Amino acid sequence: MRLKGKTALIAGGASGIEGQLMGIGGATARLFAREGAQVVIADLKDDAGKRTVDEIVAEGGEASYVHLDVTDEQQWKDAICAAVNTFGKLDVLVDAAGTSLRNNVENTTVEEWDLEMAVHAKGAFLGTKHAIPEMRRIGGGSIIIVSSMLGIVGAMSAPYPAAKGAMRNFAKAAAIQYAAENIRVNSVHPGFVKTPLTEGIFSKPNIIIPRLERVPMGRLGTVEEIANGILFLASDESSFVTGAELVIDGGYIAQ
Repeated sequence: MRLKGKTALIAGGASGIEGQLMGIGGATARLFAREGAQVVIADLKDDAGKRTVDEIVAEGGEASYVHLDVTDEQQWKDAICAAVNTFGKLDVLVDAAGTSLRNNVENTTVEEWDLEMAVHAKGAFLGTKHAIPEMRRIGGGSIIIVSSMLGIVGAMSAPYPAAKGAMRNFAKAAAIQYAAENIRVNSVHPGFVKTPLTEGIFSKPNIIIPRLERVPMGRLGTVEEIANGILFLASDESSFVTGAELVIDGGYIAQ
């Protein structure tokens, strides 16, 4: 029960249905609930989010669902307000919402660029901005921004690494600004992981085989392995950790 007594809002947490391929946010929501947290799942995918909540509650956990477009400031305000109204406070924010557009510089449209920046960089900014006052009210909290290993190293794609890199440095800036108030901000950088977002490309041998050849551990990561890292940063075990980058990539960027 490493999160007993804590309330966590997980943006992008709808994909946590048992028996289906889970996303990082969905796996994190399920893990947090098992570890004693009161979980608020926030997502655009209302049906999947509500099913995930129903399964958590059926297993004895505490959870609720709220609709959230992470690019919309008012919806962030409403989601955080809903979490506080339901469970009384907000201890943890996990921003795991994401999209992925894979084009090189010349083939990337302005609309694609703006979408990646809005979902990732703007979403991380808005969630953090509006979580801080609630965390300050209770004496602190933990914000975990799910970036990517491609937020640290380059890739053949242009908009996705750029947006994920923005999340990485934003987390550092927020961390040093609010460290004195016991509000911790860290980023997580998953490597190649099979999720609903990546299933299409990672199911193609001509794409996945060359990528795995560059991973020292020689395999894909799992959403549960990423969720375990997020759990550490959400828990009091990481009470002296802020502004850090937790890379979970099988050794990819160590080369």
